[in-house]
Amino acid sequence: MSTRIVSGAPTRVGAGPDRSVPTPGRPIGTWTLSGVALTAIGGPLALGALYGPAIVEDVGASAGLISVAAVVAFGVPLLIWLRYAKHINSAGGLYSFVEAAAGRPVALVQAGVWVVSYVLYLLSTTGQIVHDTLPDVWSGVGPWQSFLEVAIPLGLAAVMIAGRTATLASTSLLAAGQLVLLGIVDVMSVGHAAPATSFVLQDGAAPVATAAARTSLLYVCASLPLFLGGEVRRPQRAMPRALVGAWLVTAVGVGAAVFPLAHDPAFAHADIPGMSVVRQFGSAGLGTTIGIGVAVSIGGVMLVEYLALTRLLHAVTGRSARTWTFALAGLLAVVAPLSLIDPDAFYDNLLRPSLFALWASQLIVFAVYPRFARKVGDRVVPASVLAALGCAFAVYGGYVVWSHTGS
Repeated sequence: MSTRIVSGAPTRVGAGPDRSVPTPGRPIGTWTLSGVALTAIGGPLALGALYGPAIVEDVGASAGLISVAAVVAFGVPLLIWLRYAKHINSAGGLYSFVEAAAGRPVALVQAGVWVVSYVLYLLSTTGQIVHDTLPDVWSGVGPWQSFLEVAIPLGLAAVMIAGRTATLASTSLLAAGQLVLLGIVDVMSVGHAAPATSFVLQDGAAPVATAAARTSLLYVCASLPLFLGGEVRRPQRAMPRALVGAWLVTAVGVGAAVFPLAHDPAFAHADIPGMSVVRQFGSAGLGTTIGIGVAVSIGGVMLVEYLALTRLLHAVTGRSARTWTFALAGLLAVVAPLSLIDPDAFYDNLLRPSLFALWASQLIVFAVYPRFARKVGDRVVPASVLAALGCAFAVYGGYVVWSHTGS
């Protein structure tokens, strides 16, 4: 038995799934939840082959140190989420955390901001895949871009409409496939060079700290599996195992792909560094597979975002997750063709407000954590320190959005 806080009142509940689950079916096991967590966290292939190397490109001599420091920094928000999840596991995810800490009005604000963030991101990310990522993989993608702009979001909707089993199976396959491809990138990278000096401060402390902080922000979507808490078997055990496991596995994979860049920093400046490494030291065909995998990895995050949105909207409104699955599918069907008018502007105009809303929603979760700690009998001073660090993490995320996106 454990204590879960719902709307500010302690309730005795069992260790099993929440009974007001958004969709009936067998409880989700730890391995399946781990697949969701791995797919959500970046996914790992996109982090290791694209995003991580891009951040360290100008301080590549300390790439290993940056990777390690980023993992440590991300431990702060992860620990806050898990301390909430020790007591609360429901379809509301972060919304339920805030509701327990500060009441429903504040929670509704947090949920509204979070929904805005992920709806905008879900609508716009196809443009990134089709116009930024795939052209670097396949020069002949041009004639197919309009088709893909519509097909990708409708494909994600089709998976969701097929049901929870199909969606969870898809995320598990995506997770396994990414780990295999990231392993190939790691082997090629480390096999080419494994400089131990990469883990020592080679560049200035300030730029290395900045790169580490920016890299830590990449893991923020690790909170998405929390919205499946009400459907998980023994969530108090499964949730920390899945989230921490995904975090550590991804950190190792990303670190192994990134730290060898200290030997040859030119790879960090490539359009898709991991693909370039594999093409150079493996084969062109295998490198292209890595590039396509990166695009699919980004799409996998979109699928988990879609899944989390249906759970949160169910928790807030009481309408079934199935209803929200179709509602979001309709929204994607309407918006996808509109994005063809000016795909680049469509993506650019939605990206900044989406990311601002993301960090604002997380800021609320972290800021109210001391109130939650007091309600469940945890020590307030350590909780306040942890909350302050979490707030700093979110504020820095907002600053990065302001200084590195849009105009």
